[in-house]
Amino acid sequence: MPRESTVRIVRELADRGYNADREAVTLLAGAPDPSRAIERAVETAPDDALVLSAEHAREALDKPPLSADQNENRTDSTALGSAAENAQDNPPVSTANDYSKSPDNGGGSAVETKGSRQGGAADSGGETAGSAEGGRREGEQDIAVSGDILSRGTGEYGDFVAVFRDRYETLAGKLRGRVNHRPTDAVASMPGGSDAAIIGMVAEIRSTASGHWLIELEDTNGTFPCLVMKDREFASAVPTMLHDEVVAVEGTLSDDNGDGDGILFVDALHFPDVPRTHSPSTADREVSAALISDVHVGSQEFRADAWARFADWLHTDEAADVEYLLIAGDMVEGVGVYPDQDEELDIVDIYDQYEQFAEYLKDVPGEMEIVMIPGNHDAVRLAEPQPAFDEELREIMAAHDARISANPSTVTVEGVSVLMYHGVSLDEL
Repeated sequence: MPRESTVRIVRELADRGYNADREAVTLLAGAPDPSRAIERAVETAPDDALVLSAEHAREALDKPPLSADQNENRTDSTALGSAAENAQDNPPVSTANDYSKSPDNGGGSAVETKGSRQGGAADSGGETAGSAEGGRREGEQDIAVSGDILSRGTGEYGDFVAVFRDRYETLAGKLRGRVNHRPTDAVASMPGGSDAAIIGMVAEIRSTASGHWLIELEDTNGTFPCLVMKDREFASAVPTMLHDEVVAVEGTLSDDNGDGDGILFVDALHFPDVPRTHSPSTADREVSAALISDVHVGSQEFRADAWARFADWLHTDEAADVEYLLIAGDMVEGVGVYPDQDEELDIVDIYDQYEQFAEYLKDVPGEMEIVMIPGNHDAVRLAEPQPAFDEELREIMAAHDARISANPSTVTVEGVSVLMYHGVSLDEL
């Protein structure tokens, strides 16, 4: 089969946001009408599919296409079903009651997502590769990974709510000892002129005609408006606040608070800062970890020379203490990440990109412990938290028996906790 045919299939699927395994590309390219075969494959693929498999391709080629009337009817019924389901199952985040109660209401904390791979050090059974080279000593390496997620799909509404509830509970816990706060619904029922404090997630920020700042804070019970006067010394911090940031405010309620139109005039603003009593953890011995990201194998801009210099350095005496390599996403350039990306690729097949990356990974010293998480160019869903790579990609990147986890994940190296996060969401700030 001409290479141009398979390349065209890969490009057309990438334009539609899909990767495809090799057998699927071969099946689609061999169809009497490849363009129509691609359309049918995309139509029949599951909504949460990121990669079109050979099974998807066969199903598309074997299944007769729907008529225009059938397709219209199916679309209409699906839309109606989705609307009804959303109306029933998607209550507001503040009032949803299918999850753990907030400590604001006397309940327990939300349960954090448990990783599919807890206690990574225990998984290794103490069997850690090592050599006499440099400072790397056999059996002394100590690493654990937490924060991996089991989901390989797009998630449900309840998962979305749980993420934000967990965020709120975790950050609010760092503020509860600093203010005598009450839930928003309790504050709303307090008499006007009372002193009050709220811990909430920033739902909205806007400036008034007079130049003051109105902040809508949300907790697990509801929302409440808070006004920061422009002459307050902390007013300059308000424009830099982010949506979904958790803060605490103290102030005085307006006189009409009992009528349901109240507002809190903010006298103090608190952020969940690192406690003054915090002391960073350190390793018990002289050891280092190297953190890299954005390798982008497969791109025309991939710096093979830079990778070679880095890998060579890892073998020198200068890097003898570097026993861990943490790779924070974007091992490859990916396919279909942005429009016309294929014109900037040296390797157009996503699996070939990972196989080439695996070859480069072999340049790393064999006794080095490696941890990898995905990024926005990798072959996982874009929505965060991103699940770890699937089994097929894990097998391709099997060099060094690297630990593979979700984005983000917490890695504990020699007793030192490191948050690994690719950080693409920071582009939205």
